[in-house]
Amino acid sequence: MPRPKSKGKVCQLPEVDIFGPLVSNPSKRDIVYLNIEEYESFRIIDFAGESQEKCAELMHLSRTTLQRIYYSAKQKIADAIIHGKLLKIDGGNYRLCNRDIACDRCQHCPNFKKG
Repeated sequence: MPRPKSKGKVCQLPEVDIFGPLVSNPSKRDIVYLNIEEYESFRIIDFAGESQEKCAELMHLSRTTLQRIYYSAKQKIADAIIHGKLLKIDGGNYRLCNRDIACDRCQHCPNFKKG
């Protein structure tokens, strides 16, 4: 029996979930799907400027799992940009940050509790 997949912690879902060239009626092969964990790893490492080690800690994942997710995200984003495909952020195996309490670990989380 295979080991169950880890659910990465995600602070928030993206406000915009589709990007790409302005074309009408794209076919399925013109869409690249980026899952929520891939988006979150890319957001934390490349946008927020955190290390892979810190990102793995924030997402509650092992560093090797995080590296696999992050590499996949970069490949998909590059494919969408280079080949002019739509990039759709959807799905995955994640859990949202508990919105009932202030987050004390992720400074980039909208629920971050300062001090």
